[in-house]
Amino acid sequence: MIKPADLPDTLAVFPLPGALLLPRSRLPLHLFEPRYLQMLEDALKTSQRLIGMVQPNPLAGKEGALHRIGCAGRVTQFSETEDGRYMITLAGVSRFRILKENDGFAPYRRCEISWEGFSRDLGRTETDPGFDRPAFLNQLDRFFCARDLSTDWESIKDADDELLINSLSMLLDFEPEDKQALLEAPSLSTRRETLVTLIEFSLRGGTNEEILQ
Repeated sequence: MIKPADLPDTLAVFPLPGALLLPRSRLPLHLFEPRYLQMLEDALKTSQRLIGMVQPNPLAGKEGALHRIGCAGRVTQFSETEDGRYMITLAGVSRFRILKENDGFAPYRRCEISWEGFSRDLGRTETDPGFDRPAFLNQLDRFFCARDLSTDWESIKDADDELLINSLSMLLDFEPEDKQALLEAPSLSTRRETLVTLIEFSLRGGTNEEILQ
C-alpha cells in the first residue's frame, strides 16, 4: 500500500474522456500512441508506478483544458502485443487536484498536483450506511432492461457497497461530465446518490418527467 509520504508532487496525466478511475478500483487500458507508451515506460522506472487519469474539460473554453480533479492509479499489470501496443491495468490509489501543468521535454503531459483533501482514499474500504440495496437493485434491473443489458446478478448481490457502487460508476455509459461528478463525490454515500440520480435521469429518457412505475 502506498503511504501519503510516498506520493509525488508531479504526475504524468493521461487525459481520456469518459474513462473513470476510482480509489481501490481497477481500470484496464489499451496504450498505443507513442507518447503514452513513453509515459508507461517512464512510470515503470519509478517506485510508485503512478499514472494520473484525468478528464478533458471542454467547457473550460480553452483547447486542451483539463478538469482539476483526477485519480492516480498504480500500474499493476501490463503486457505487450505483437505489434507493440500495451494492455495495462491501473489500481486506483488516490484522487488529486491539479495545481499547474508543467512545460517540459516529455511527449506526454505532466502536472504539479496536490493530494490534500483526499486522505480517505488511502484508508480502508468505505461503507454506505444509508444504502437501500433492494431498492437500488430494483432500479438497476429496470435500467439494464431499458438498455437491453445483461449482467451477473449473483456477483452484484454479493459485492460489498464500495465495490458495487464504484464498479457501476466506472462501467455504466454516462456522459464524461457525469463521470466527473461521480469522481468528485466526497464520500461513497454521495457517489451512490449521484449514481442513483443519473440512472433515474436515464430511465426518464433524459427528461425531468416522472418515471413510470
